Amino acid sequence: MPPRRKRQQARTLPGMTRDVLLTCPLDCPDACRLKVTLGPDEQGHEKMLKVTGDPHHPVTRGFACVKTVHYPARANHPDRPLYPLRRVGAKTDAKAQFERVSWDEALNDIAARLKTLLDTRGPQSILRYHYAGTMGLREGSHVHALFRALGTPELDETICAAAGTAAWTLGYGARYAVLPHDVQHARLIVLWGINSLSTNSHLTPHLTAARKNGAKIVCVDPYRNRTAAFADEHLKIRPGTDAALALGIMHELFAHGWTDEQYIAQATLGVDELRVEAQEWNPERTAEVTGLSAGQVREFARSVGTARPTYFRVGYGMTRHESGGTNLRAVTLLPALTGDWRYQGGGCTMSTSGVFDLNRTQLGGAHLIQPGTPHINMNQLASALEPAKGLGALIVYNTNPAVVAPDSGRVRAGMQRPDLLMVVLEQAMTETAQLADYVLPATTFAEHADVYTSYGHHYLGYNPAVLEAPGECRPNSWVMMELARRLGVTEPGVYWSMDELLEHLLDTGSPHLRGITPERLKAEGSVPLNLPEVFLPYADGAPTPSGKVQLTPAPRYAPARAELNAQYPVRLLTPPAHHFLNSTYGMLEQLTRPEGQEPQLLVHPDDARRYRLSEGAYAHIESEVGRATRQVRVTEAAQPGAAVVEGTWWGLNAPDGSSINVLTAETLTDLGGGSTFHNTRVRLTPAL
Repeated sequence: MPPRRKRQQARTLPGMTRDVLLTCPLDCPDACRLKVTLGPDEQGHEKMLKVTGDPHHPVTRGFACVKTVHYPARANHPDRPLYPLRRVGAKTDAKAQFERVSWDEALNDIAARLKTLLDTRGPQSILRYHYAGTMGLREGSHVHALFRALGTPELDETICAAAGTAAWTLGYGARYAVLPHDVQHARLIVLWGINSLSTNSHLTPHLTAARKNGAKIVCVDPYRNRTAAFADEHLKIRPGTDAALALGIMHELFAHGWTDEQYIAQATLGVDELRVEAQEWNPERTAEVTGLSAGQVREFARSVGTARPTYFRVGYGMTRHESGGTNLRAVTLLPALTGDWRYQGGGCTMSTSGVFDLNRTQLGGAHLIQPGTPHINMNQLASALEPAKGLGALIVYNTNPAVVAPDSGRVRAGMQRPDLLMVVLEQAMTETAQLADYVLPATTFAEHADVYTSYGHHYLGYNPAVLEAPGECRPNSWVMMELARRLGVTEPGVYWSMDELLEHLLDTGSPHLRGITPERLKAEGSVPLNLPEVFLPYADGAPTPSGKVQLTPAPRYAPARAELNAQYPVRLLTPPAHHFLNSTYGMLEQLTRPEGQEPQLLVHPDDARRYRLSEGAYAHIESEVGRATRQVRVTEAAQPGAAVVEGTWWGLNAPDGSSINVLTAETLTDLGGGSTFHNTRVRLTPAL
């Protein structure tokens, strides 16, 4: 790779710094308002120097998470691509080699090759692949408009939230939730399938306030993470048995009269069917399936049944199983039985995204999707890349699928096909970028304008571009417009400016957006939606077809089809690490060092003895689709029969150079077609 030229951007006066307020673009419910300090580098070019939280923002409260305080190191990383790069040599070469080219060279060649595919093989031969590298509605969502104008396949964005969204929608309709500032009023808090101290850290002050007010905090999770240690009680449930525990609680609620019969009669539909299903789940049966004791089941159910209000914060962890949608749906129906939706601080939070009633009719060219357009589930990228499927081009942005997609060994093999044009828009030389034919340098959230919602609070955010992009980095939207021009696309929405998109998004009669204009949003930067002071979204029913919370069809527990057996006797869980955010920060030693410099396999002492594994030694982990090697950490944080590898590490940090997703399969959830990362069964052997 040729040496980089100096950045072509304005110089600042020596020693001069300035602070700007921006919304964090990353995939996290907190959507923090950040105070970003900008100042000169050694050559006097302005860059990002420091990131903290906006002290005046009611959600962020002056602190940023342990991950994002290191964003300047990512933005200023010496390996950040600053110019368009074209591959030199085969994709199978062990060391990726690129040469710098001009934007015109890159875009002209890419457009010509896409046009040939469109003319000879049709739009179905081109796939866009993306996810939540930015949550910005312009650079993350509206950029899809180019592909919809071309008629290419729809990518089903299912890797994270799809199972939960489908489950919630079935029961409650719109994704409303308890807002963070109301949590302090709860008297029982249940953190179920979420390591909130690591993945929703700005909820913690509200948990602490509730505890000071007398609340008890219970964590339901298969292993002892930071949140489990923080809680007053940890229920170490067997992986994938969440629906069984929820049904066991329902059994006790019905048996002891701890249900709110008035709320059930007025606001729900289908209680009789649910009552029949729960009747079979006495504490003894529930304990046998979940791994808890019958006493734990009884006491937990008593707490849920008698503490008003009870607040459930559910995470997507419980959805990463074959029955993941049912798991989450069963848990989220509990506050409908107890009537907790009537109380301030009572109810459940999965996502607050439903309160952002933006006009999305043309966002990302949604109106251009034609009936009969083929769909590809993003969890099945490995299969989509098989030569027989006919894909000739893969355009990747805002994600790192070579690391994060299931069955990543096959994903990488598909990306290495010599006949596949792969273009990656990136801010970092990820493992996906290293397999590209073209790497197109992308801007960071400080270098382009965008608008942001949240799935953890109710503030709408706007970021202006406050930094000149280094080198020749360009926003995703600019790249898509340039390709569209070369391909002869005439659809006006593809070329919308930020102002035009903002006008469209806010053109709605929703009372939640009353008084929020583009001018106000741009002037204030972060604006609360117009919600009632006490927000009780399901106090009288739900925006479902029946107008009520739908308890039917009753959720039913089903054991995993991929049952543990003699060949694969251990369930592997791959939850987030405290210092990572998916694979966004995978190149930063500042964040890999606190996690132990390399990924570790957490195993219970019983399993360590059973499989002859030693602390600090290495183990092979083998599944039905692949094999990885990891360093062993023996700990009672895990449970017998369930091993844990925290964090989506880049393969470059692993002893075998592989992502943990070489082990995970394309199996989909029961609802929503979501991922099943925690469904993986494996065997463990010493690496001799």
